[in-house]
Formats: sequence, structure tokens, C-alpha cells
Amino acid sequence: MSNHVLAPDTQAILLLCASFGQNRQTELSPLTLSEYNLLTVWLRENQMRPADLLETTAKEQLQKITSNKLNPDRLLALLQRGVMLSFAVEKWTSRGLWILGRSDAKYPKRLKKILKHSAPAIIYGVGNIELLSLGGLAIVGSRDVDEDIINYTRKVAQTCSQQNIQVISGGARGIDQESMLGILDHGGTSVGVLADSLTKAAVNSKYRSSIREGRLTLISSYDPDAGFNVGSAMGRNKYIYSLADYALVVNSAFGQGGTWNGAVEALSKLKDIPVFVRITSPVSEGNQQLYNQGAKPFPSEFENGNLREMLAKDIADFEQIKTEVIIEDSESQVISIPQHLPNISQDIYEVVLPFIINSLQQHKDVKSLAKSLQVIQEQMNDWLKRATDKGKVKVEKINKPKTVHYFNNIPQDSPTISKDIYEAVLPLILNQLQQPQGEKYLEEALEVRVSQIRLWLTRAKDEGKVKRYEKPVRYEVNQSVNQLSLL
Repeated sequence: MSNHVLAPDTQAILLLCASFGQNRQTELSPLTLSEYNLLTVWLRENQMRPADLLETTAKEQLQKITSNKLNPDRLLALLQRGVMLSFAVEKWTSRGLWILGRSDAKYPKRLKKILKHSAPAIIYGVGNIELLSLGGLAIVGSRDVDEDIINYTRKVAQTCSQQNIQVISGGARGIDQESMLGILDHGGTSVGVLADSLTKAAVNSKYRSSIREGRLTLISSYDPDAGFNVGSAMGRNKYIYSLADYALVVNSAFGQGGTWNGAVEALSKLKDIPVFVRITSPVSEGNQQLYNQGAKPFPSEFENGNLREMLAKDIADFEQIKTEVIIEDSESQVISIPQHLPNISQDIYEVVLPFIINSLQQHKDVKSLAKSLQVIQEQMNDWLKRATDKGKVKVEKINKPKTVHYFNNIPQDSPTISKDIYEAVLPLILNQLQQPQGEKYLEEALEVRVSQIRLWLTRAKDEGKVKRYEKPVRYEVNQSVNQLSLL
């Protein structure tokens, strides 16, 4: 794809969605991915392809659009940017770049299968396109790490090279670059999913020889000349995971940064991609929290065996591991409770249940239990009712003083669980706040009382984890916190 000839569909998609280096404040805004997806629905309904919009009859056809989110005049204006397209494509291809539209035959099927409509409309790239279909191990982590973590990352990358496992990463300083350079230095292959400056990276001396040898492919869904942007850094995380068979989070800061957000998103939405974390001393708080939420421990002996077999075995074993916890129900049955907290879901109850059970080693009433776990009493009542209905805890009425107590028999060697429920549920809340949302939305999405949500949101706001907007009151993840930790 080193020439200037693009498939007609790809030309149309570029005209509609590419910025061509424009200043979006002064020039017509290209379609966002969601807008382009709306257009593709309309095209299918009318038995059309993107290339049909390049025909002379396009103006008449587009005037039939009734969606208030798609302005026919704006679409026509975007499609008339042919001269800009020619200059841009000539500039990109002269630097060795190629372009794939979502309708291209060589567009990576992995992205379409896993992300569906969230797959990018356009991919810009340089290097061997075939590498995009090989899968491998995604290795991600923080930018600022110590020498021990860098050495660990390079050992994993070297093992991948020796066992013909490709590395997929994000190209940012720190773990990303170390993992990519680590495998390239040992003769392996890698895919880098960049958030910015693809044209600069394509000629970088660190990568030039590997690109020329067909062992490195760099891609981006953003304008090849675009600079760093927080939203772009966050948005491309899902592409890194989706191109891989497995993912390893080497190091993560808890509750902030691109590594954390990408891993949380993968755990909650990309169920086909197993997420592993480095659980070797010292374990970062972020990695520990990801582990608590369902990420799997990366094999400690990865250098001494078949890594693919180890990963497959660990995935199977992890799903089977149960800690037998004796819980009295009405029939004194033994019930198994998973040793680890579940993957991030919409159900906070499943996350807080181990905290409640662990706190009921002695009889407690609702008021004291709620106080010890720092939640409001009404919310604790809701959770305890659900737990008793499912036989997870037992109720006993006490006459002097007249109260209802809850209790559970816990073996002495039960794992210790922190009593701060807030730290466990925060990732679920942040996951819902990728866009501004109100308290009522969170109440329905997470099945938690508004008063409890408000308490957690206030704490998250005070810690700088979320931003609050007024009129109407809404909350959003504070993505400006510690930008240097972004992938």
C-alpha cells in the first residue's frame, strides 16, 4: 500500500472522518465515530456503500436523511474535500504510511469482532499489515517506573520473542516502549498502537530498521500528525487489548491514568481478552485492585516453560479456584464463595458481599455493621435483605435490647479483606463516568441508593478522582489528573 491509490470506500470514509490536519475550531468538523456509525446504518438501510456517496447522485440521496444527528449539508461539504484528501494522502504515503478504512479487506478482523461499532472507522499505519492479525500478548503499564520493573518487562518481552509470541503495546515512554523494544531487540515482532504523532514515530531511529524488516507495525486511529491528547490516549486503549490474545498489566496507579482506565475497560467490556497483572513484590496498589476485580496473576515462572500453556492453564485454574466458606443458611448447607472479587459489573452487591460476610464473624446489628463499613444504614439494609434471601447470612432476633442481628460462621484462616468498601466500588463508579452522568443514572446503573452514591461521589470529588458540574448536577472522571501516567 505504498502508492496513492485507495479503495473508493476508503476514500469516502476519509473524506467524512479525517481531519487532514485541520483546525477543528475554524474548519468543518469531520464525523465522530458515533456519527459515522449512524451514517453506516442509513447506508445499509438504503443498500448503499460509502463509495456510493462519491457519485453525482449523492446530493439527492443524502437529502433523504431524516436523522437530526446527521446534517446532509455537512455531509456534502465533507465529501467535497477532494483536493485536501489528495494532498494529505500524498504526504502520508510519501512517508511510508498506509490507510485502511473499516470496509477494507485488510482491516484487522479482530477489531471488528471484539469492538464491533467501536472499531475505528480509519486506521493509519506503517509497517507490515499482516502483523495486525497475529494476536499476541498486550503489555501495558505506567510511564514512570523503576529499573526493576523495566527489567521485568524486558524479560517478559524476551520470553515472548523466544516463543514466537507477538507483543502489542502503546508506544508511550515507560513500560510500553520497553516491551516493544525488548521484543524487537531479540528478533520478535510487535504492534504499537499510538495515540499521537504517527508520522514522527514512523521515522524514529528506534523503530526504523524493525519497520523495514517487517517486524514492527505502528498504527493510529488519529490524524498521523496530531499531537498528544488525553482523550486520544484513553480512547486507543481498547485497540491495544483487542489486537491481543492476552494482556499483561505490569504496573498501574490506582484509580487514575491510562493504564488503569484501559485495564478497567478491558475487564468490564472486553470479556474475550484475559487480563493478567504482575503480582510480584512490591505489588502496586493499582495492580492489587485490578487483581481484586478479576485480573489474573501473571505466571511467576514465565521464563521456565511454555508461556502460552501457562496462560491457558492459569485462566482455567483461576476460574475454578473457590474458597470454601461455611455459611449457615436455613438448612446449614456449605456454600462456596469465590476467593476473588468478580470482574467489574453493574452489580455492586457482588463486590461488597465479601466485605459484609467478613465483618459478620460476630453478631452485629444493621447500625453497627453500616458504621464499620462506612455506608449508610438504608443501603446496608438493602444488601442484607438480598444476602439473607439468598442464604448468605443468618438472622437472629435479640429481645434485650430488641434488635435484629446478622451473623455468619467464618473459618479462622479466612482471607483478610479491607473494610473500606469505597475503594472496591470506586472503579465501578469511575467506569460509569467516562461521560458526565447524574446521580439518578448511577443509582439505576449500579443499583445503589442515591444517598449512598452521593456519599461516594463526594469522597471521590474531594480526592480529585471525579469532577462535578452544576445545573444540572453531573459527575465525570477527572481525566486531567496526572496526565504523565497516561499510556
